[in-house]
Amino acid sequence: MADAYKKGRGAQFNPHNRFQSRQTEFDPEQDVPDDDFPEPRIRTQFIEDFPKQIISRPESPDIGFSASINPYLGCEHGCIYCYARNSHEYWGFSAGLDFESKILVKKNAPELLEKAFQSKKYRPEVIHLSGNTDCYQPAEREFGLTRRILEICLQHRHPISILTKNALVLRDVDLLRQLADQNLAFVLISLTTLNEDLRLVMEPRTATARRRLQIIETLTKAGVPVGVMTAPIIPGLNDHEIPKLIEAAGGSGAIWAGYTVVRLNGAIGPLFEDWLRKTFPDRADKVLSQIRECHGGSLEDSRFGTRMAGEGRFAEQIRQLHRIACRKYLPEAGLPELDTSRFRRGNQLNLFD
Repeated sequence: MADAYKKGRGAQFNPHNRFQSRQTEFDPEQDVPDDDFPEPRIRTQFIEDFPKQIISRPESPDIGFSASINPYLGCEHGCIYCYARNSHEYWGFSAGLDFESKILVKKNAPELLEKAFQSKKYRPEVIHLSGNTDCYQPAEREFGLTRRILEICLQHRHPISILTKNALVLRDVDLLRQLADQNLAFVLISLTTLNEDLRLVMEPRTATARRRLQIIETLTKAGVPVGVMTAPIIPGLNDHEIPKLIEAAGGSGAIWAGYTVVRLNGAIGPLFEDWLRKTFPDRADKVLSQIRECHGGSLEDSRFGTRMAGEGRFAEQIRQLHRIACRKYLPEAGLPELDTSRFRRGNQLNLFD
């Protein structure tokens, strides 16, 4: 592990991949200048991937969706807490710096989705974009897979939901407006902190909170239903911000808010602790202790039913604070139930019909 703090990255090293016998080490020769971050950073590599199917159907009963699409694996946003880091190990990479700098691009994602929609066996259900990694991360500017997926969904009148923390979503407001007009889309914006100093180190390559609130406002004015995910809540870091986060989101037009309590499964635990002790050494022990209290004495939690919201004193305080804030600042109706009845299998439809 290099001693110097790597500005512009969340993870500071590559932890060992539990599926491999060899350890991946940081290569200082990969450092290159970056316009956004004047300190050296690790160069991002894009790796083409051609899966055989694109719609995933996770078996977890507590994640809120039954079908998802992730056009990219790995994420340049570099959020230190990201639960998707562990999945990068399945591809032979590390959950640390590799997750942020080695991005798998599913080049055939739009074609696979079109093929799925054309199948006589396919039955429409709401597809969630970004179930694992952000579909509007920086790679999308170059590859445009998310926009092509939205075009296909519009053509087939298929419902879709999106979770992102990147302003690039506004590029596609034309498609999202048309989908929303037919009750086929809503967008969730990840909003974790209003503290810019915290965001810069916790989510280093993401839009500012102010920009995210502008995204909510712009999409709302375009007629696109918008909610927020104030997730994850990290005791001792951002839990005190819950009322202000929801108030700001509601004031910008959000109509729903959800949350999860941070859990540090697998390689995320040592990555997060290393980051925490480097960025907030004065409160690291307190934060880690409170996270453990939310998860039965462990930083990890894989128990269905409790892993997302946690349990115990701090988890209950978070739940109550979030519930009260939602009642105060958000409308009661919440997000719409998207319409699956409009789905059209054929490809003869006009894109803007």
